[in-house]
Amino acid sequence: MIFEEVKKNLGFGCMRLPMTGDNQVDYNEFNQMIDKFINAGFNYFDTAHGYLDGKSETALRDCLVARYNREDYVLANKLSSWCFDGEDDILPLFHKQLELCGVDYFDIYLFHCINHETYEKHKRCNSFDKIKALKEQGKIKHIAMSFHDTAEFLDKVLTEQPFMEAVQLQINYLDYDNPAVQSKACYDVAVKHGKPVIVMEPVKGGVLADIPSKAKEALSILDGSDASLAIRYAASYPNVFMVLSGMGNTDMIHDNINAMNNFTPFTNKQMSLFDDARKIILQTLQIGCTACNYCVGVCPKGIAIPAIFKEYNRYLSNKATLGEVKENIQNQKSKIADCIKCGKCEGVCSQNIKIRELFDNITKRFE
Repeated sequence: MIFEEVKKNLGFGCMRLPMTGDNQVDYNEFNQMIDKFINAGFNYFDTAHGYLDGKSETALRDCLVARYNREDYVLANKLSSWCFDGEDDILPLFHKQLELCGVDYFDIYLFHCINHETYEKHKRCNSFDKIKALKEQGKIKHIAMSFHDTAEFLDKVLTEQPFMEAVQLQINYLDYDNPAVQSKACYDVAVKHGKPVIVMEPVKGGVLADIPSKAKEALSILDGSDASLAIRYAASYPNVFMVLSGMGNTDMIHDNINAMNNFTPFTNKQMSLFDDARKIILQTLQIGCTACNYCVGVCPKGIAIPAIFKEYNRYLSNKATLGEVKENIQNQKSKIADCIKCGKCEGVCSQNIKIRELFDNITKRFE
């Protein structure tokens, strides 16, 4: 095992937790999910300060930390560049995260969503030295980073910051050679630098949880749900030691546990089946939004950008008429017309989506 604290290679991503009608985490269901996960031998939990407007950290405090011994789980948290303005904000933010999670240390602490822009901010704010100092103080066991940029830039970052112990990458069979994501190319760079890989978005924000019927046929000789096959695909890369799944209900927990409890990597022949499935899915020309909601957090108008893209994807994949989608989008509390074209959303988009351009295209299509 690369990180000795980690028991198995499925992690509980806490970005998409079960919610109640009043937009609070459903503690009753979350408790059940945690119990099933830990009782099955899994122990890795991943969060970040901005997940669910801060509710993810406090839910973990109340449902995991308060109910289990500290050695029973591995907890990963992140330093998000949009959560601090300058160097003096970093340590207070870190200690606030410890407090919100109810722990004295984090097993893994990641520099969140590293790209050209965020990397420069971390260097300006001396983030790397500050986090290394916290590790020396015992407040962090391992330092890693999540990455959203080109393979060439990843090579630069890992060359300049060799202390990184792991890299969290978006790896799924749909983004294998996507020029905006470069899943395989980034994975190869991590291997080159000898860095173990944590996988995020193996199901691409749910896109691969319900694939077109023709894509299902391409994978029909493999047993399992669409989502479980996508997770096993990501886990089959040799340098991947952890695959995160954003699980929002007990059914997802059950499905993921069944898929990964006695995990065996796919063979090369089996992996090749996903090439055909990818080609079929890409024919729908969907918007590659993973509903991480980072954009919503910085939008001055509070536009529910992922919800709009989700609706429009229904039209692109022939699951709804243009009229139905138009009505649903226009019924959103904040509308496309409210956009002031500030571009803040694009600055934090992990998928490098040209949001303003797509808004213009959707508006023209509606007209």
